[in-house]
Amino acid sequence: MNMTSTTFSAQVPRPATRRTVDAPTRVFHWLLALSFLGAYVTADGERWRLMHVTLGYTMAGLLAFRVVWGLIGPRHARLSGLWRKLQGLPAWVSGLKAGTPNWRLAQNLLLAFSVVALLALIAPLTLSGWGTYNEWAGEWLEDVHEFFGNALLAVVLAHIALIVGLSVLRRRNQITPMVTGRVNGAGPDLVQRNHAPVAVLLLAAVIGFWAWQWQQAPEASAGVDAPVAGAGRGGPAQQGAYDARHGPKHGARHHD
Repeated sequence: MNMTSTTFSAQVPRPATRRTVDAPTRVFHWLLALSFLGAYVTADGERWRLMHVTLGYTMAGLLAFRVVWGLIGPRHARLSGLWRKLQGLPAWVSGLKAGTPNWRLAQNLLLAFSVVALLALIAPLTLSGWGTYNEWAGEWLEDVHEFFGNALLAVVLAHIALIVGLSVLRRRNQITPMVTGRVNGAGPDLVQRNHAPVAVLLLAAVIGFWAWQWQQAPEASAGVDAPVAGAGRGGPAQQGAYDARHGPKHGARHHD
């Protein structure tokens, strides 16, 4: 009975799949999502200040990696590919005016725009957070940091809603490619190499940085014995940097 079942299972062909997303891009995606979520959750209050700042640094480092990978990585990971998709906007507008809109083109435009917006917002968010942490300016910089934090949150939620909506409309899980790197269907791989060693190095670098920051935590938290002045001001993304700026200056230079 077991032999028959095994033989039958072996004879059933597996569904054809093809690789569309390389491993470094997938690792970057989930590390960025985890870092933003963690930074948002730990932003309010002094207790998690070091974690909030660490995750902010991580987001900045991940952005740098994505820019480099977008220049030297495989064709489908190139930032130029996003630009080519955005260049389809005039054609879609023309089709809309003619009464024959191309909805598949609209899908590509929306996805490309959401990704570009996400990447574009990380730089001013982390820079304003760094400036607030180091007291570069007054409250106006805190307000700038809060604005970009809220803007990034809005884009993230819109991106998630778009993916869920496309999954429902197309009756196909649009999250799977960013998990497995593959989609169902026959045909050649759009990404010929998975570049797993690069993904492993990226993951090791981030985990190593987190471990190093954790080792500094006991020393960094020494002397924290009073509530942060002005606690409760602003939104979560801004509040963490505000707490960091008004707390003990253990990390402003120590974590450079």
